[in-house]
Amino acid sequence: MTQAPQPTGTPPHRSGAHGTGPGSSGNSSWAVGGVVFAGVLMLCSGVLAILQGIAAINKDVIYGTVGDYVYRINLTGWGWIHLIIGVLLVIAGYGVLKNMEWARWLGIFLASISLIAQFLFLPYLPVWALIVIAIDVFIIWALAVYRSEDREAPLL
Repeated sequence: MTQAPQPTGTPPHRSGAHGTGPGSSGNSSWAVGGVVFAGVLMLCSGVLAILQGIAAINKDVIYGTVGDYVYRINLTGWGWIHLIIGVLLVIAGYGVLKNMEWARWLGIFLASISLIAQFLFLPYLPVWALIVIAIDVFIIWALAVYRSEDREAPLL
């Protein structure tokens, strides 16, 4: 079979799994899959931060006692911080899954704030804080590499 001649200056049609063909948004399947996963992680992380915040506000016994710590805030204060971050993460995660540009930028900002908050919260729940820090790093990366040139269609 022969291909139809291409007009001068038009690149040949390339289709592939990496989204480089015409009509593609230029995102690789890794970037699109990563941003969907980041949106779901934001929803889950937000819900868990809300639960973590509620437990801290109620001064639950699951939190370790902290002696002299430079960034020591009372447990109720940390609870409100996590609760607010969690609610905002749920909202941004929903927006990311609906492919809204503002949500992607808000998600990067909130994941950065969450990362810093978890670092400061390390003495209370060290293993959990490190897990959430790793999740936040992935969310930042996935949202930063995604280019939303095709804003029409939601990701899910």
